[in-house]
Amino acid sequence: MTNVINDTILEQLNTLILIVNKDGLIEYVSPSAKKMLGYDTDSLLGNGWWNLTRKNKNQRFVNRSEIVGFFNNPNEFKPTSIERVLNTSDGNEKWILWNVSITDQNKLIGIGNDITKQKLYERDLAIKNKKIEESFKELKQINKNLTDSIVYAKRIQSAIMPDENGLNNYMPGSFIFYKPKDIVSGDLYWYHKKGNKLFIAAIDCTGHGVPGAIMSVMANSLMRDTIIKRGIEHPGDILHAIDIELLNLLSREDQSEQTYDGMDIGIIAIDFYQRHIEFAGAFRPLIINRGNELIELKGSKYPIGFYHSESKFFETQKINYQTNDQLYLFTDGITDQFGGEKNKKFNRKRFYELLHSLKDINKEDRKSFIEYAFNNWKQHQLQTDDILIIGLNLN
Repeated sequence: MTNVINDTILEQLNTLILIVNKDGLIEYVSPSAKKMLGYDTDSLLGNGWWNLTRKNKNQRFVNRSEIVGFFNNPNEFKPTSIERVLNTSDGNEKWILWNVSITDQNKLIGIGNDITKQKLYERDLAIKNKKIEESFKELKQINKNLTDSIVYAKRIQSAIMPDENGLNNYMPGSFIFYKPKDIVSGDLYWYHKKGNKLFIAAIDCTGHGVPGAIMSVMANSLMRDTIIKRGIEHPGDILHAIDIELLNLLSREDQSEQTYDGMDIGIIAIDFYQRHIEFAGAFRPLIINRGNELIELKGSKYPIGFYHSESKFFETQKINYQTNDQLYLFTDGITDQFGGEKNKKFNRKRFYELLHSLKDINKEDRKSFIEYAFNNWKQHQLQTDDILIIGLNLN
């Protein structure tokens, strides 16, 4: 009666028990083999275990030889754990974790637990990880290709822009503080000397990064075509011509789909012979730092581009300049920068105060002072937008 009870218990367990002799023959298989593997216990005795639960002859030989090898030095053998895949009677597989030890009767006893779910989970996880790794590699390559393209675009953008230090050739102590938010920028500085006049512009194109950079290339082309090729010289007329040309370039057959691409521009024409400045702005001002006075010439309240249905007027403002006047053209990146103790915008009032304080700074140090003030305000915040400030020193 006791044996019947024990067999019934062993049959219900999700654990296999094997007893193997030194010749590798199976002397005992627990009744649970029927439930776990689908084989009758008797069919697994002797060589039956190796023939039924292994896929091929090589597996049978290797696995059996390993077991036999445990008996070579039984006194030195220590209980060990091994994992094996077993074939079930229905053609499936089960992973079994065996705890193996040698008895005093020089028999090997193996107690096996079904770890198939765990192994399948590990396999699925490994497949997922491999797919993730492959996807990561693919994304990494895509990112590299994009980055390489953007870096190349930066080279093109840098090539079309004049030398940052070139303004010093005309007005010593002048500077350009140019700090793109991304690799490429939607801000563009532009200048060109024509006779007695020097044309200088600060341009803020829609967006930043790649979209802004594409617009900046268009802006550079429009500036060159309007001033150099067409010979238009009054800043208001220049903005008007650029506005018309940009609208033509961006116009679409389907007028119901309105585009909002455009740019803000502040442009001046300095006449060194007449000693006067002509200025026009599309949403951008000109600041003149003159002694204890800060003069703001406001631009027109129209951007270049969009506003299809509205008539625009870009006014040319004219003012005589004085020796040691400081002129500043800039985009809105500096005023929109978040930072400070309360993480607020730098704003235009604070920026004008900064510009006015430059009257007491050596002209060679003004750019460094602005950069210091910007970094001190920004601290650990991300840069909000492209930054462009053009500082001109008139003699």
